[in-house]
Amino acid sequence: MSEPKRLFFALEIPAAIQQQVIQWRAAQFAPEAGRPIAAANLHLTLAFLGEISEQKQQTLMTLAGRIQQPAFTLTLDDAGHWPRSRVVWLGSRQPPRGLLQLANLLRAQAARSGCHQSAQPFHPHVTLLRNAAPRVAIPAPGFHWTFPVTEFVLYASQFSQGRTHYQPLERWSLL
Repeated sequence: MSEPKRLFFALEIPAAIQQQVIQWRAAQFAPEAGRPIAAANLHLTLAFLGEISEQKQQTLMTLAGRIQQPAFTLTLDDAGHWPRSRVVWLGSRQPPRGLLQLANLLRAQAARSGCHQSAQPFHPHVTLLRNAAPRVAIPAPGFHWTFPVTEFVLYASQFSQGRTHYQPLERWSLL
């Protein structure tokens, strides 16, 4: 039997946008603002599953494969700071309905399968900085990145050599 894996469903940020975001972040935030997330790790979590067994992973993958939902366009045009969790994030002023529906479906399936889901409402975001300083100046509105979302991904979170790496395990297309 294999070890439980730390898994989550997420949207992948296209590589070109990852690069634009990290260049923007470097220009907007001082180095002491917080610990930057590596470009390859930028993603938008839809449902966190936690440490789960191979059997539960297979069940959730089967359920994910049954989701039939149209693709949508996502615009990242908002940013904020959560002082309690010490995170600076990038998000969407008006999250598309498709994004909210997909996250709600995945979170409901995860909860029914015994994966604890936060009682907090879903707030779609891409984490930019961790261990953020208590006061971080958030850039003025005017920035935005828009891209089509045509799939969602199951990731495993792996920690080795002092770094976290997110490995895609499976992808599902949106209609």
